Order: sequence, then structure tokens, then C-alpha cells
Amino acid sequence: MSITDWVSSADWRTLFSLRQTVDGKTSKAYICGMARTDTGEQHPAPTLNQRKRQLYEDTFLVLGRVCFRLGLSPNFLTAVSAVCAVLSGVFFWKGLMLWGVFWLLAAAFTDMLDGSTARAGNVDTVFGGILDHVSDRYGEFFILAGITLSGAVHPGWGIFALFGMIIASYTRAAAESMGKMENCAVGIMGRLEKFILIVAGSILEHYLPTGTWPRGSWLEFALIIVGVTSFITAIQRLLYARKILGNKREV
Repeated sequence: MSITDWVSSADWRTLFSLRQTVDGKTSKAYICGMARTDTGEQHPAPTLNQRKRQLYEDTFLVLGRVCFRLGLSPNFLTAVSAVCAVLSGVFFWKGLMLWGVFWLLAAAFTDMLDGSTARAGNVDTVFGGILDHVSDRYGEFFILAGITLSGAVHPGWGIFALFGMIIASYTRAAAESMGKMENCAVGIMGRLEKFILIVAGSILEHYLPTGTWPRGSWLEFALIIVGVTSFITAIQRLLYARKILGNKREV
């Protein structure tokens, strides 16, 4: 079977495996980031964020099966994630950085589990996806609001990071809903990496004296990076959507 025969029936995950296995070489279609079928249709090659997302989705699928067998519904896990995010925000607000980190990690963990459980049990629904996205935005608000109100960072940087995370997520949601794109999870940094930065900044904030970073705290520096990379990610997603959608008047 020729490469074009394979590509014509493959999704982006299959295309990624072809890049690794077909004749032991990388085809020219991937060098330019697109694969073309016999009909002329273009399929985007998987981005780094899409490959990372696929990796952790596959990893958490085993835990998703366990949750499904225990009778835990995806929407219940989404609600647990939201509660954990609220608790994280409260502990950050009180200046208890390590407890804030603990509940932030709990929120991120259960947020990964809800999607894995839905896929494992084949019970994913459109409403469940919407609930998950809305819950994630509320979670980000409570966590960053708690950090900002704690006084550990300048309020301006807290708002900067919060708006950056929200606009990056909104850009993806708009591309996938209005543009009917299957996946727009591209960009320099995903949500998980941003949380890792916040966790690292919080731990350093707890163990190192405030002000060890020139004119600011470690956590403040982490939020600056989160904000900057979020705005860059939003621009990258806009450019990616433009590349895929072109000048289409409708989809």
C-alpha cells in the first residue's frame, strides 16, 4: 500500500506513527507540517502539544477504566476537580503555599481523570465536554485569584496571568466550535505546563525568602512566564486556525 493510500484513511495519530515507521524516513509532507491525500485534502501533522496530550491521555486511560468500574462518573470527577481548585485558591489566599500546591495538583489530577473515565467507559457527551471546559476556567480563576489576594504577587501580574490563560483557552474553544476544527491544542505551552510553573514558583516561594528574585517573588516570576506564554499560545492558535481554515466562508 502506498503512503497516499495510508494517509487518505488516517487520522493525525496514525499520521504521527507513519512518520516514524514508513521506510524509516520522514516524508516531505511532514517537513512542511501537512499531509496531502489523493483527493487533495490536507491533514495537519500532529503538533508537540497534541502529541503530549495524546501521551497523557493514553497514560491515564488505565486509571479511567478503574474509575469507571468504581462507578465514578466523568461529571462527578469534574465537580471534584472544581472543588479542589476552590480549596487551592483558599489556601493560597491564606498564604499556605504548600497546601495550595497540594489542592492544585489534586485539581489537575482529577481534571485528567474525568476525560479518561469518559473515554474508558465510552460515556463522553457534548454537555460533559462543555461542563469540563467551564469548570476549568472557574478553577483557573479561583487559583489565580487566591494567589493574587495572598499578597505574594503584584495584583497586576495576577490579572495578567489569569487573562492570558483564559484567552488562550478561549482561542482554542472558538477555533474548535466556530471553525469546526478537530483539535487546536497547539502553542508554546499547555495548561498542564502552566500549572507546573505555578507549583514550582509556589514551592520556591515557601522555601526561599521573598524578594530573592530581583524586584519580586519567585511566584510572581512564575506568573509572568505563565502570562507571556499564554498570550503567545493564543497568537499561535490564531495563526494555526488561519492556516487550516484559510478564507473559508463557512465550515
